[in-house]
Amino acid sequence: MKSHASRTMGLMVALAVVAGLALVAAACGSSSPSSSSTSGAGGSPIKIGFFAPESGFAAADGASAYDSAQLAVKDLNAAGGVNGRKLQLVNYDDASDPKQAVTIATRLVTQDKVTAVVSGSYSDQTLAVAPIFQRDSIPMLAAYAINPGIPATGDYIYQQDFNGIVEGRAGAVALVNNLGAKKVAIVAIKNDFGSSLVQGFTEAAKALGATIVATDYNQFGEKDFTPILSRDKSKGATGFYMAQYYTEGQQFINDWNTLGFKYPLVGTEGIDSTTQFFQPVGVKANGLVFTTPFNRDSTEAVVKNYVTSFTAAYGHAPDMVGATTYDSFLVLAQAMKAKGTSPSQIKDGIAATTNFVGTTGTIQKYIKGQVVKAVDLQIIKNGEPHQYATLSDPALITP
Repeated sequence: MKSHASRTMGLMVALAVVAGLALVAAACGSSSPSSSSTSGAGGSPIKIGFFAPESGFAAADGASAYDSAQLAVKDLNAAGGVNGRKLQLVNYDDASDPKQAVTIATRLVTQDKVTAVVSGSYSDQTLAVAPIFQRDSIPMLAAYAINPGIPATGDYIYQQDFNGIVEGRAGAVALVNNLGAKKVAIVAIKNDFGSSLVQGFTEAAKALGATIVATDYNQFGEKDFTPILSRDKSKGATGFYMAQYYTEGQQFINDWNTLGFKYPLVGTEGIDSTTQFFQPVGVKANGLVFTTPFNRDSTEAVVKNYVTSFTAAYGHAPDMVGATTYDSFLVLAQAMKAKGTSPSQIKDGIAATTNFVGTTGTIQKYIKGQVVKAVDLQIIKNGEPHQYATLSDPALITP
């Protein structure tokens, strides 16, 4: 699934990344649970637990997350580590199964003795394990799981991505204000991802003066959206909100084009996948605007270095899953540098984070574990995502 750049390019990129990360240094090389790790000059390595769906239906997201986790640990270690100590990545595949995630969380705490954890998985798995880490006072950053209930678990649990309510609000602003749709149809995946987005979108769209003419839910693996789309058109829809993952998003766009629809269309971060949406769909999605935490057109050095190094290492551009995962490690690193490397100190360091520039924008602060940062709008042009607008109104982005 992945290709690799030349050794020469990799070396050049690595040097650029080391320079770009000098201000956010953390600690050393990644390893699997069974791998050994060499201690840095400052002592034993700092173990960071990680889990993602590296097999199963969500394996593409799992690969993006794991690739970025490894890259973040390598880059941070190359930039000098935390007080001379290295980071050690302790990785597991949860296969998008909450039961497996619970087993993994228990092992990370009781056997691997990790100091902190990054979840590279979906909301179901992340929500299932959050109580375990909270009970054992191990800080966890959820890279891209958006269920608002995750940080509500307790003071050791944080979200790196804005929650579904916030992102849904942003989608309403994009469709109603930016694209001018006043009669809106919603088509969403039937799970907590879809329902939280729909809730935020519906509340904001109505407040902006739009009418919701239809709200439809579909299951995973939906093979035909034409009946829903045709019915919504007959109800007078002049704009559509698509809250789908990449597989269903591909089918949606194919059916959208089959019907010849030209209405304003707004999607979500669920379709923000380089290999599973942008590349296979291409120009068929031209004009689609979607909400995401990742502005790949950013001129910030940390973003440019990440995009360059990821592309060189894995043969394709990164997506929001990878970017939020990479960011989670940057936040852990700065928290440790600011407060210390014990679990409680890391927790306090994350909570105290303000105006931190990462790969997914500037983290203004965390409120009860939920991140506050601008929502980016990207638009598909010539088959590729580019920046369309940034939404930063405090009333919109504050959880």
